[in-house]
Amino acid sequence: MRGSVPESRRNARTGRRRSHRTRVFGAVASAALLLPMATAGPAATAGNPAAGALQREFAQAAARYHVPGSVLLAVSYLESRWDSHGGAPSVTAGYGPMHLTDAATALAAAPHHSDPGEDARGDLARPRAASRRAMDVPAPAALPARLRTLARAAELTGRSPKELRASTAANLQGGAALLAAEQKRLGLPLSGDAADWYAAVAGYSGATDAATATTFANDVFDVIRKGQRRTTDSGQTVVLPAAPRVAPHAEQVRRLGLGTVPSRGTECPESVACESIPAPYQRLEGKDYGNHDLADRPASQKVDFIVIHDTEGTWETTIKLIKDPAYVSWNYTVRSGDGHIAQHVPTKDVAWHAGNWYVNAKSVGIEHEGFLAQPDAWYTEEMYRTSARLVEYLADKLDIPLDRRHILGHDNVPGTVPSTIRGMHTDPGPYWDWAHYFDLMGQPFEADASPLSGMVTIAPDYEDHQPVYTGCAKPGEKCSPHGSGAVRLHTAPREDAPLIRDIGLRPDGSPSTIDVNDTGARASTGQQFAVADRQGGWTAIWYLGQKAWFRNPWWDPTAVGAHGRLITPREGLAEIPVYGRAYPEKEAYPAGVPVQTVTPLPYKLLAGQSYVVGATSPSEYLWAATFEPAGHRIVRGKDVYYEIQFGHRVAFVKAADVEVHSSRW
Repeated sequence: MRGSVPESRRNARTGRRRSHRTRVFGAVASAALLLPMATAGPAATAGNPAAGALQREFAQAAARYHVPGSVLLAVSYLESRWDSHGGAPSVTAGYGPMHLTDAATALAAAPHHSDPGEDARGDLARPRAASRRAMDVPAPAALPARLRTLARAAELTGRSPKELRASTAANLQGGAALLAAEQKRLGLPLSGDAADWYAAVAGYSGATDAATATTFANDVFDVIRKGQRRTTDSGQTVVLPAAPRVAPHAEQVRRLGLGTVPSRGTECPESVACESIPAPYQRLEGKDYGNHDLADRPASQKVDFIVIHDTEGTWETTIKLIKDPAYVSWNYTVRSGDGHIAQHVPTKDVAWHAGNWYVNAKSVGIEHEGFLAQPDAWYTEEMYRTSARLVEYLADKLDIPLDRRHILGHDNVPGTVPSTIRGMHTDPGPYWDWAHYFDLMGQPFEADASPLSGMVTIAPDYEDHQPVYTGCAKPGEKCSPHGSGAVRLHTAPREDAPLIRDIGLRPDGSPSTIDVNDTGARASTGQQFAVADRQGGWTAIWYLGQKAWFRNPWWDPTAVGAHGRLITPREGLAEIPVYGRAYPEKEAYPAGVPVQTVTPLPYKLLAGQSYVVGATSPSEYLWAATFEPAGHRIVRGKDVYYEIQFGHRVAFVKAADVEVHSSRW
């Protein structure tokens, strides 16, 4: 059933650590900053050159199509946070600050979990490779209207699709024209009062149900009431004055004539639009069944993790796949353009999504719509917002800490044994904005210890931090410049030093690369590591059993001081093994349940090294090989494990092998 996020969390701070990051403007904001968008006309910014070209372009587009400037700014903020992304499309082929969609030629070849031989279930006792699922590529006219708004904007403005994709001014005019056209279609006046535009804003989302359209409009007007100020990816400062007294005419949404979706039984916060699209639990040929396992969590097993994925497929394709009992499963899907959420598998049951059976049995998986082949495509603000609300709600419901040792990307899930490491997924990748995501949950990554502490939290400035990656479009080809939350790790404190080696990914010992999907020498925002050394403007951390250096000068830090628990090998041990799953000892298995070998990964944790502790993990194995859940068994052993941040991916060590101590302040 639905519930609400606790008031204490909703009211937590969400400010950015750096001065140019998102700030909320209150009613007492400086009048000098509030004047530029007080009216919709071009003159609104003429007397304030500091407002910049982008601010003027917003005002000009609003005036040209008689849309209130605050409405245009707020809609754009929810779609893109006013960024242009250098003309690159979003994960759902949305272009520019207004997220004008042109999806006809941007479909990927295959959706998530469809690689040949992939086993999202990740249980070596009963391997189940996914069959390759090619995505249907529909004709442009067959795409849903929400994925082809750019063509409609071209008709309304007389601008070419190329202009609407590449020119910020044209893109803003296209968005304004769409809003004005929707207002006229609904029989509403082109009013200067933002409150009169509720239905048009709801319609702009492209949602096909009233709950989603309403959620989007509510978020837009929340932005209008609070105001925003932000420096965009093009270096433009944009200001939206706070208008706390705006009371939109929410009853207008009835004019859209939208239907409802089945939400009964969903586990979602009230602040999102959520529907139930159940994954089928059916018998297949022989003893096989799909596409998840019935369970009784948390009574049966504690849920410790939430895993963030992207779909590599459209919403429509993703929903088609989740209904296939012969495919795999995940618990939720979040739609890109409007933040709509569908729940497929109850949180009490075990979905097959992470490629690691121990993690599957202890996690909830959330997929995010995205179907472009280029992994540097960006995610909409509304997707971040609704997903963050869902994660915050689930963390409270399931008692999961809101930190990066429990909120994992799929790219942080470890391989189960050495042979599975190379096939583990790399989504959502280095362009997912973990800092903003956690800001939205009221858990910003801030220093809680001195800059010289023995532990750090990775926290580069996302917009300014743009390391070079290759492989977004073609192997070896440089990706477009893009903000990133990941820092690159070297063998020595200099830029030309080789990258850290990951022998799990490259058993031949060759160095890691700067390919966008190579996680071998990468530390990501929010991850915490023990400090191994410092030299000049560089910091070394313990990583995959090695001393790994990243650039971290005091004048432009990419990490902040942290305090927490660390593990180090027990005295007298020169090295200890690390594992990809926390399975019980052999003696714990009852008759009829095959023993799962406790196989270490091909890494060593050496004496003198320290790693940050995450969850304390009891040794457990869920034996679920029968359609009837009565045949399932949970094997629990005497061994206890600690989850640690070992590299880019987490790992597990036996508690008996280590000592736990606090980091120095």
